[in-house]
Amino acid sequence: MMPVRGTLPRLLYLTFSLFLFAMDRLSKTLVVSRLPLYESVPVIEDFFHLTHVANTGALFGLMAGMASPLRGLIFITIPVLAILLILLFQSRTHESEIMIQVGLSLILGGAMGNLYDRIAYGHVVDFLDFSLAGHHWPAFNLADSSICLGVFTLVLDLFRRERRAAPAA
Repeated sequence: MMPVRGTLPRLLYLTFSLFLFAMDRLSKTLVVSRLPLYESVPVIEDFFHLTHVANTGALFGLMAGMASPLRGLIFITIPVLAILLILLFQSRTHESEIMIQVGLSLILGGAMGNLYDRIAYGHVVDFLDFSLAGHHWPAFNLADSSICLGVFTLVLDLFRRERRAAPAA
């Protein structure tokens, strides 16, 4: 039986999200099992370290000191709602809209990875630790990278669309 039009591409986008989730889980499992909490291993001295960090806050540790009942409500409920909205957007966006579908898939995979951490550990496992010329960037993970790349892809697509729609000068 032939797949219903659009089913195969949509399954590929979902598979991509699940692959990103799996890579995020694998990387975090390796970090948790091999690197004690707050331990740091230089990969490129004074630039890149693997540092096991427990991020109890949101993006880059924001709201880490928030009271526990609110933290659980916000840090579990909002990602679940975001995942549901992404799935809704993907279902309502034509499968041929590749940049939108890929951007949403990147965000979905990352959101699932960080949500898993919050449920399993009560925090997000971060470990990619960069600094340059004395400036330090907060540690992050593959899920965070996936989310940022997904947002960048969506913004790039938006600019591309606006440029095409703009009248020629």
